[in-house]
Amino acid sequence: MWFATRITNAYFHRPLFLLSSPLSFKPTANAVSLSKKDSLGLVEDCGEFLPWLQQKAGLEISSVLSVGVSIYGRSLFASKFIEAGDCILKVPYSVQISPDNILPKIESFLGDDVSNIARLAVVFLAEQKMRQDSEWAPYISSLPQIGELHSTIFWSKAELEMVQKSPLYQDTINHRAYIEKEFLKVRPVLERFPHNFEDMTVEDFMHAYALVGSRAWGTSKGLSLIPFADFLNHDGVSEAVLLSDEDREISEVIADRDYAAGEEVFIRYGKFSNATLLLDFGFTLSYNIYDQVQIWMGISQHDPLCKLKLELLQKHCMPTITYANGFNSFGSSFTIKEVRSSRGKGRGIPQSLRAFVRVLSATSPQELKDMANEAAQTDGRLARRPLNSSREIEAHDMLLSQIAQMIQEYDASIKLLGYVNSHATCSQVALRRRMAKDLLAGELRILQSASSWLKNYCATLSIANNYPRQP
Repeated sequence: MWFATRITNAYFHRPLFLLSSPLSFKPTANAVSLSKKDSLGLVEDCGEFLPWLQQKAGLEISSVLSVGVSIYGRSLFASKFIEAGDCILKVPYSVQISPDNILPKIESFLGDDVSNIARLAVVFLAEQKMRQDSEWAPYISSLPQIGELHSTIFWSKAELEMVQKSPLYQDTINHRAYIEKEFLKVRPVLERFPHNFEDMTVEDFMHAYALVGSRAWGTSKGLSLIPFADFLNHDGVSEAVLLSDEDREISEVIADRDYAAGEEVFIRYGKFSNATLLLDFGFTLSYNIYDQVQIWMGISQHDPLCKLKLELLQKHCMPTITYANGFNSFGSSFTIKEVRSSRGKGRGIPQSLRAFVRVLSATSPQELKDMANEAAQTDGRLARRPLNSSREIEAHDMLLSQIAQMIQEYDASIKLLGYVNSHATCSQVALRRRMAKDLLAGELRILQSASSWLKNYCATLSIANNYPRQP
């Protein structure tokens, strides 16, 4: 039995994240789904989908779920009581769409450098062009249309500037460029078959790529679109996931809790931060326990020990990047997660980051030599042991200063967004503003948790060693 996972951008190339939402909006972890009465009043346009899929599969997909429309878009609801441990759906491999579904005449012209997501996007575009003549027409027609996805790759320049302080801003720009390069790879093939892909634009391809990227699952079969299963919405605290059974050649979901009839059923796509959710799927959670933030620590080129520090860091496999963000410095980026307790061990702040600032704070060649000797005499890892109290405080104060600056910048960005209704869905602008605030507020929370721990750590060292700190 395999755990099937939503495919993120990291699966295919550098870890930027993937793309947008299969629905126009996705739920927050503490959101309330529609009542049974409300949901049943909205299923008329969805009622034929499950019977069609079961007929195509030749077996029952689910006896306990029905397709409906909640305030989050197309969703799955319990049609009767579901008990934790029940198998709530089974979708055989035979009705899953994979890159293998590309017509052989088209496949023969696609180069090996075309990603599986791009290949699956080509499948989608071909089936979409066929309209009702496609064997997948009921499924294709149920998917979002152009303009209904909210991944940041579809945001306007003004909208994207709302998240400029987050690494997601640059990740979005990079990913747009990546998709455009993918389009350039497949465009000659699309033009070769005008009957299948007449007048196909980069916007059409980007929509298809985003649609596939947000809905595809990585299973033992490979990359697949799994009809019906992809109507399940994400709950960050759910323990239910899509499973892949090679022996029986099915994908299935086991309920992680009881559901009353009429209640919306959720699964977890993965342990994803809001940055990943927004770029990959086009939604955010109001409180995301998997949020994280990147922090850049640089070594000024004017530091007289710059060359020695870089050589030491590189020798111990601590990556450095030159001239990050256009600044005249060297350094590295680190990922911080939430520090649960200001009095704990600082879990959430990478040990590699703390080691980096210890090296960064060195003021003499002898200090660097001592760090290198200590690493050689222990497990080989550089600067993992605390320095003497005064030097340890100075090193962590450097990190604290960088985080304090980021907190100010994030706080200012959130204030610029103004008041945002936590349930705002009345317009695209309001919805994207709310998602921007969710993203920034989550990353700010992570920074504040790290700041609290660092302040307590330095204060404890200062008191224990009677070392006066600068206010």
